Amino acid sequence: MQRSYLLYFFITLFGLILIGRLFQLQILNEQSYDPLHNSAVKIEYDYPERGYIYDRNGKLLVANQLSYDVMVQPNQVKPLDTLEFCKLLKIDKPDFLKRFKRAERYARYLPSVFLKQLAKEDFAFLQEKLHKYSGFFIQKRIIRDYPINAAANVLGYIGEVNEATARKNNYYQQGELEGKDGVEKQYEFFLRGKKGKKYFKRNNLNKITGSLDNGARDTLAKNGKDLILTLDIDLQIYAQKLMKGKRGGIVALEPSTGEILALVTAPTYDPNMLVGRKRSKNSTFLFKIDSINKPSYDRGLMGAYPPGSPFKMMNALIGLQEKVINQQSSFRCYNGYRYGKRKNEFMGCHCAIYDYPIKLKKAISKSCNSYFSNTYKKIIEKNNKPKEGLDNWHRHVTSFGLGNYLGYDLPAGVSGFIPDGQYYEDNLNYRWNGSSNISNAIGQGQILTTPIQLANFTAAIANRGYFYTPHIVKKIDNKTIKTPKYTEKKQTTIDKEHFEPVIEAMHEVFKTGTGKYSQVKGIEICGKTGTAENFIRIDGQKVQLKDHSILVAFAPKKNPKIALAIFVENGGYGSTIAAPITSLLIEKYLNKSVSKENKQRELNMINMSLQDIYDIQIQKPKEIASGT
Repeated sequence: MQRSYLLYFFITLFGLILIGRLFQLQILNEQSYDPLHNSAVKIEYDYPERGYIYDRNGKLLVANQLSYDVMVQPNQVKPLDTLEFCKLLKIDKPDFLKRFKRAERYARYLPSVFLKQLAKEDFAFLQEKLHKYSGFFIQKRIIRDYPINAAANVLGYIGEVNEATARKNNYYQQGELEGKDGVEKQYEFFLRGKKGKKYFKRNNLNKITGSLDNGARDTLAKNGKDLILTLDIDLQIYAQKLMKGKRGGIVALEPSTGEILALVTAPTYDPNMLVGRKRSKNSTFLFKIDSINKPSYDRGLMGAYPPGSPFKMMNALIGLQEKVINQQSSFRCYNGYRYGKRKNEFMGCHCAIYDYPIKLKKAISKSCNSYFSNTYKKIIEKNNKPKEGLDNWHRHVTSFGLGNYLGYDLPAGVSGFIPDGQYYEDNLNYRWNGSSNISNAIGQGQILTTPIQLANFTAAIANRGYFYTPHIVKKIDNKTIKTPKYTEKKQTTIDKEHFEPVIEAMHEVFKTGTGKYSQVKGIEICGKTGTAENFIRIDGQKVQLKDHSILVAFAPKKNPKIALAIFVENGGYGSTIAAPITSLLIEKYLNKSVSKENKQRELNMINMSLQDIYDIQIQKPKEIASGT
């Protein structure tokens, strides 16, 4: 009798547990039911069109084209004739096994890419046969198309989502495409759109029997938003043409807005190289093999170089602000500046003004090292407290956006370096003063800046004391970006009144100074040439290579429309390469064409190649070191 009660008890208990579990599954968990993990449900994705990208004048830079991927869902795959299947896909059996194991490792119950981007003829043939192979299907995808071979560093590229990203972000599945660099990466959320999903029921034979819940869970795809960039693609193409055969960076800004008009790195590459099945081979070359030319390295954003003589304008502005000099202050130059008693404690100068009082305007136009060394020393040693003086100098310099990332809307960048007083306290084992780091006076020493920082510095001068954070996107979905980060003025620490004498001197550079041979008739250009020393270490020794050529400029003098910085690695004097390139770019942008009288200048710059210099530096560095 007791045994029968015990049996009834267990039957009742089992029934209650079963009813409770059914209640949990059907009632409590109904809202959290995930059809993705149900083998009786098939999901089909409808991929949206990725947003198009245009330049500031409406020219199409990035479009879309269809691609076809072979997908696999491992838990749906049944035994198959592997050799026949491999023949269809034009792969071998080891490749098949490798791809299948990768899909299983990702997730047995989720579809992932098995073979990407089939050719159209292969797709048509395979589509007829694929029904025989359970768990495999064709998925249409959108890949990019670049109608213009330019601005690869700006636009970036799209690539496959890897396992780690797919696990962290449930929007993506392994093998889908996302922005990997440039605008494609930075504005991925807007460009990608939203995938559509359709859920289908399967029977025990793995055949689709209809829509799940009559389509109640289905969603429609939503296309990505179009972007309008600040870039002027015609100026970009022209700048790239002028930089052919050279290494370096060019950044052009619109001072009144901070919009980036051109962002050039040289050498560069065709953006179509990273599209389609050829992408894997090309990316290996661009990112790994070609480690010398580095075409994927954006020198305009990431190249940190000594700013050279353009930095003299910074010391002029700080000197005026700190009242250690005025427009009438003068210093004499004796072919350079002596800052110590030792023979090597002498900074040479090429201003060609010997033992004659040099004032601010001439000092900038003729690029006198002696004048700015005296000015810098007065700034640092003001009140006889070098550390405080250098910290104050650092405060002024960084107010122009130097020494930090700037905050522009592109993913690449470095901060450069502007030393402060503590830096020298930590690194110099003696009592130091303005002479100890005198190279800072002429943009050498420990100072490092990027071309975009120098362009922004020049824009701040053109604006007489303020700048807007540089940015590359103008509109999203045809709506102007009004983010305060890019629309609010950033004031420098220099009073407006001090900019006019510096601007007058910059104008003199192109009238009678180091840039006089690169004038453009009818355009008042204000600029500053520069030559930065270039050192490398060979077998532990510091070796000097050919100098870098630099120029910063804006135009016109009144109501400036363009400010730019040009940096040509190993280009020598700023007046020989950077200056003519600058004047050509300014003329091209403001006049929409280059005049006949400057066509020879244009031809000279297009045909000028520095590749021989680069090759020698790579092949024979020890000979350079010894001067042979």
